[in-house]
Amino acid sequence: MEGIFRGGSESDDEIFLQQANDEDEYHYSSSSISKLQFRKELSRARWVDGMGMAEVIEKKGQIWVTTGIVRNGKTYCSIEEILFFMEVGALCLVDDNDTCICLEDIYKKIEGKMGAYCLELFDVYRHLKSLGYIVGRHGTAWSLKAVKSTCRPVSLQVSEESSEVMTLGSADKLSIIELFGTMQINDMMPVFDVYLPNSRFRKSSPGSPNFTLYLSRDCPPSKAEIEVLERRCSGIPLKICQVDNGRVSFFSFDKVELLVLP
Repeated sequence: MEGIFRGGSESDDEIFLQQANDEDEYHYSSSSISKLQFRKELSRARWVDGMGMAEVIEKKGQIWVTTGIVRNGKTYCSIEEILFFMEVGALCLVDDNDTCICLEDIYKKIEGKMGAYCLELFDVYRHLKSLGYIVGRHGTAWSLKAVKSTCRPVSLQVSEESSEVMTLGSADKLSIIELFGTMQINDMMPVFDVYLPNSRFRKSSPGSPNFTLYLSRDCPPSKAEIEVLERRCSGIPLKICQVDNGRVSFFSFDKVELLVLP
């Protein structure tokens, strides 16, 4: 058995998405999200500084079916979700005084707390969402119902306006900012669980992702490292991405049988 790296460009991903949709009854237009402007359906969210997230206080449109996590009946969106939907005009972010927060101020928050790593995550998230994928943070359940249905230990953000984290089956407690800090120390960590477009997607029962995405800030991993990562993914396909000046590249590792030459 031999392993082969496959690099992917933006056009490659569009082809992959189209091929997947040809086999599925639900069809989405590639890059449709980034081209649309939702100004007639502007949702509102309030920034919770202690969590590094925002609580959605007014939902408009269907974007929240596949965006944000649900805790105690409230929806919270991550920094990359905030940036993406603010850029396309689908979201207005406000502070405690209901004053709109501009994109420039959000970027300053990122630079102050999470640095370039978070911006790279946003580049990856934006690229995948623009292709129509459903994207969630790896290890963070979409809802508590999803955790109860899978019975797996998962670290979850609670709905209170603090950095407290509810953990099921684990003593670890990490705020969302601490989570980014942990990722930043390591060269490569799982960042997103990615699903193909599916109109039947439910946060309460999302099912297994189509692939888990690792972000690498250095050279692509070796064959031995890939095999370790694959075991960690428990059978879920693995992809690796790198960001270079805003350009997102994807890599996968295929196993093929080589013919025995005479």
